[in-house]
Parts: sequence; C-alpha cells; structure tokens
Amino acid sequence: MGNHNYYHKCRQGVGRPVEIRTNRGTVHRGIIHRVTRNRVYIRPIDEGGNIGGFGFGFNSGFGRGAANGFAFGAIASLIFLAFLW
Repeated sequence: MGNHNYYHKCRQGVGRPVEIRTNRGTVHRGIIHRVTRNRVYIRPIDEGGNIGGFGFGFNSGFGRGAANGFAFGAIASLIFLAFLW
C-alpha cells in the first residue's frame, strides 16, 4: 500500500485503535491521535489495554501519554483493531 493510501486510511481512522508494523519488523499498538502529510501519531496501548505509557515521540514531547510518530514510508502494514484486549 502506498504512502498516499496510508495517509487517507489514517485520516479516516483518527481515534481508532491500530496495529502498525514497521519495515524493521517492530509492532506498535495504539490509538491514532493525529495525522500529518508525512506521519501518523499514535498514543501507545500497553499490555493491559491502557492508553498512555512512557516513550519518545517525534515532535510530541516526552512523558506519559506522548504520541509516537511514524513516517508513512516506514510502515509495512496498518491494521485497524476491532477491540482492545
């Protein structure tokens, strides 16, 4: 799926839970927080289904609830989750 398609899918999915797998094989689960032309920002979901967590985000600050940014070119797959475990 091209970057253009990821952009539109993410714009339609703001506020929905997703699983993003990057080209490096890492998997990230979270709620889509915002979308720019180059990145999608998600708020992480921990193993217990809680939203938030600690981590570094791109242009999003540091600390609890910081959104992590992913470039569309780094996304290998994007899956919308039907429920939070």
